[in-house]
Amino acid sequence: MIPAMDLRLLHSSPCFSAVRFPSPTPLCRRLFIVRSSLPFPNEKAKYHKELEAAAEVVVRACRLCVDVQRSLFSDEGRIIEKNDQTPVTVADFGVQALVSLELSKLFPSIPLVAEEDSGFLRSNNLVDPVVSAISDKTSFDEESLSHADVLEAIDRGGKNYFGFGTKPATYWILDPIDGTRGFVKGSQALYVVGLSLVVEGEIMLGVMGCPNWVVDTSYKSTTDVQGYKNSSPGLGIIMVAHVGCGTWTKRLKDILDSSTKISSDWTRCLVDGCCLVPKARFCIPESQTWESLPLSILYEARTDDDDIGDKEIRLLPTCCGSLCKYLMVASGRASVFILRARSQTVIKAWDHAVGVICVHEAGGKVTATLHL
Repeated sequence: MIPAMDLRLLHSSPCFSAVRFPSPTPLCRRLFIVRSSLPFPNEKAKYHKELEAAAEVVVRACRLCVDVQRSLFSDEGRIIEKNDQTPVTVADFGVQALVSLELSKLFPSIPLVAEEDSGFLRSNNLVDPVVSAISDKTSFDEESLSHADVLEAIDRGGKNYFGFGTKPATYWILDPIDGTRGFVKGSQALYVVGLSLVVEGEIMLGVMGCPNWVVDTSYKSTTDVQGYKNSSPGLGIIMVAHVGCGTWTKRLKDILDSSTKISSDWTRCLVDGCCLVPKARFCIPESQTWESLPLSILYEARTDDDDIGDKEIRLLPTCCGSLCKYLMVASGRASVFILRARSQTVIKAWDHAVGVICVHEAGGKVTATLHL
């Protein structure tokens, strides 16, 4: 089992799986107000102020992603490739800047660990588009928001977080966009904005926003998963979790509609209760095949919905990054997420931290198993 650990890094292991086991006043902005009350009493959640702030800023980050994605293919220079051959966009930098700016304003003593730094932004002349993307999403005065402010905000959560000196007792972990490969393919792909809070090595809360999530509780079969590609985007969900308080979801569309009262429409999430392998729904990274996993020795994978035999498993064709798979498991739409990493692979905290707390609070468990 991977404990809620020192999440400065989740060190690599060959197998990473998720399986079942038993307020501040909302900030007023120029364009919209996020009405985000928690689904449980504040007194039950020690970090309710932090969770409310995290939920609010993730909602605004999702709005930023939707806006950028609409113009992604009409503007040159918005998609670039990093040194590790992964894509990055204005939205990645914009979300990191937005979250850094807002959280540092509300909780100035809590540092941020995040994926991006401003070096790529500077060398690819993307500062202007990023400032433009976040200008109407922040609580800061647009005219006073300088390039230097945005670059500093991004670097505040840059990759070199060992520069803290003494390891901080409390810190945020952000993945601006988990699933950028899908994000750049079009508005119907799934991707996740993920934010979590670590205190004394324990993950205390997490928020995931998925703007293109299709809100349909009956969505569990392989056919339904494939149906994502033909569904209307933009319905979306936000998922929140707090230690001891469970995992909950709400429709993003409702949150962003300021004319809608949404005080009691949270839905409690529970992981899939399936106990039989042939009845379970598995998901794995797009970069891996079922044949590369140890379980393939015992079970063959099927992607159709016909009767699954005793020596077969049902494999869901989900897309995009790891956080999307965690979201699938935490919501009960997938039973198991398996990730096999090479022994020398460094697994980044931002790819997993928020998924760990959401799955755990939904009744599941995250484990690391060493296979020699």
